[in-house]
Amino acid sequence: MLIKETAKSAWRSLASNRMRTLLTMLGMIIGTAAVVAVLGIGEGARSSVEGRIRSLGANLLMVRPGSASTSGVRSGTVKTLTEDDADALKALDGVAAVAPERSGSAQLRYMASNLNASVTGITPAYLEVRSLSMGSGVPFSDLDEQQRARVVILGANVARQLYPGASPLGTRLQINGSAFRVVGVLAEKGSGMGSPDDGVFVPMSTHRSVLFGQDHLSTISLQLASEDRSDTVIAQLDQLLRLRHRLRADQPSDFEVRSQAEMLATMGQITGTFTTLLGSVAAVSLIVGGIGIMNIMLVSVRERTREIGVRMAVGARRRDIMRQFLVEAVVVSLAGGVAGVGLGYGAAVALSRFGEWATIVPPYAVGLALGVSILIGITFGVGPARRAARLDPVEALRFE
Repeated sequence: MLIKETAKSAWRSLASNRMRTLLTMLGMIIGTAAVVAVLGIGEGARSSVEGRIRSLGANLLMVRPGSASTSGVRSGTVKTLTEDDADALKALDGVAAVAPERSGSAQLRYMASNLNASVTGITPAYLEVRSLSMGSGVPFSDLDEQQRARVVILGANVARQLYPGASPLGTRLQINGSAFRVVGVLAEKGSGMGSPDDGVFVPMSTHRSVLFGQDHLSTISLQLASEDRSDTVIAQLDQLLRLRHRLRADQPSDFEVRSQAEMLATMGQITGTFTTLLGSVAAVSLIVGGIGIMNIMLVSVRERTREIGVRMAVGARRRDIMRQFLVEAVVVSLAGGVAGVGLGYGAAVALSRFGEWATIVPPYAVGLALGVSILIGITFGVGPARRAARLDPVEALRFE
């Protein structure tokens, strides 16, 4: 009951000078809004990155050639992965599907349009393993692979650039001077590093025999039957490929394995670090707001010195005076925090709706902002409250 009455008294004191109270709260409002908005942007970025990584394929493992080194200096990738390696990996327990691929860069031409793009040789299993779907047309068949057919599937961005406003299906497209028939266009996946929207895909056998003549693979993608078995499959895969490549125990592996879980963890750490950094910068304004509260409370103590003397004269104890001014500081800080949370949430929603930012305000951001607001009020309110409590009643009553 005492705390309730103290809070009411504090609120009446603050309401008696609304403009000064509002200006005092302004630092807390801006600081809290900045923290909430930044955490919302960071959480949205993390969720967006996670979604894009998961969209690369369900339960995905990727095997790539290792890096060669000369005198300790990296000198490119080694050419060790073969189609026989991919076939051997299909037999591993826990592997649902395997999709080998070859990559190369080529010049594309259709009538007056020219474009340099990455051309990937794939098997029919590639679309399933990488969770890709056709926007129009048909995927490759086993017959296309067996016959080394000169057919091509375009990424959504490539199709738009080469065929603006027109359908590419059935047209003849020149790839490094060789004619290919366009049989399909992938459904749009979204921009990003290695996005299939910017790719061009041909049958694996055609990529080797017609375009680039390379026997080695650039990547082997594995779809796992269950994400829980990732570690077991990686161990078996490592043992099998080292055996096939005849590597001794003291020799490093000539290939690298990347799992979807590893990529998610890495990107989560990166986005988390940036969010923490930006949140820390935004939190500086909370400290500035706390200093503003302390300054105004010191002014308030001086202005109300006679009032404090009267309260002490009628029986108020020093702890009662200290409690009142401390509660006032907390009320100002908390009120600013509540207003800041609303402003920050509104800013995050506006960025998501009208801008290109994906924002998600997590519940912990609201609790953190309000908790810090209370802590700021207590920390910066203690000094003025103690000063008020230590006033001499007689001197306070004489103060004009």
